[in-house]
Amino acid sequence: MIGIENIASYIPLQRISNYERKEKFSITNEFIEEKIGVRQIALKANNEDASILCLKAFENLSKKCKINKDDIEALVVVTQNPDYNIPHCAAILHGMLGLKNSCAAFDISLGCSGFVYGLSVILSFMKCNEIKKALLFTSDPYSKIIDPNDKNTSLLFGDAAAVVLLSDTPIFTPMKFTFGTSGKNYEDLICKNGKLFMNGRAVFNFTAKVIPEDIRQLMNKNKIKKDDIDLFVFHQGSKIIVDTLGKKLEIPREKVIFNAQDFGNTVSSSIPIILEELLSKTEVKTILISGFGVGLSWSSTILKRI
Repeated sequence: MIGIENIASYIPLQRISNYERKEKFSITNEFIEEKIGVRQIALKANNEDASILCLKAFENLSKKCKINKDDIEALVVVTQNPDYNIPHCAAILHGMLGLKNSCAAFDISLGCSGFVYGLSVILSFMKCNEIKKALLFTSDPYSKIIDPNDKNTSLLFGDAAAVVLLSDTPIFTPMKFTFGTSGKNYEDLICKNGKLFMNGRAVFNFTAKVIPEDIRQLMNKNKIKKDDIDLFVFHQGSKIIVDTLGKKLEIPREKVIFNAQDFGNTVSSSIPIILEELLSKTEVKTILISGFGVGLSWSSTILKRI
């Protein structure tokens, strides 16, 4: 049985306060606290590229558990803002970590749905190739493409990275997955000429319409009832998005997590950052996770504690 053994994250210490930008963007405390839900965003240092963020997440993982690097047989990085267009970020990180040459290393180009997609990809890869230990990284430093004068993006996105150790001695294993794509709407969240553009209203409407139905299909697919799920971990797109999903699905408020107040929407890292805190909470047996965004794309699954 292959699944999640451990998780660690790295969130840069530097912050930009949204309260200090209220006048610039003509926003209120209510907008910050109830709509986007982000009081401040995390900002990487100039020398912290995607691979460095991953490296620091790995260093934090190494403090939690002993890792024999010779045991790592696959390394996957989920990013759409790598160090370079060529080579892939996973190759750079492979060299930084000093992993063996027989270790597979590749990137997955996905954004907000990337962690859930990446989890399915790497677990399938491991099972197909009889791999017992692998690393799944998420690192998407959006500060590289954010226009600081764009209210729709600069108030929302923060920098971070996470790493998941997958092995044959897991704490959580996933059930069946769901996936989806609305490619005709790709321009609603797009990087053009090096700058990110987001049609916030369109992305919100997409999420509110598509994701609740996907969650219902996921529960039917796995033959599990809503009441049997301890916690729902949605991609931390914004507070209003997370709150809306909870209301549409009629989930008790205490079962829906929002934790991006002090670092922002960290794209593919938002879900594993939450899961890191939940690993040690043994009373949490079943977690539904759902990622959605760039593409427009989405993916969901249910994690069961072993």
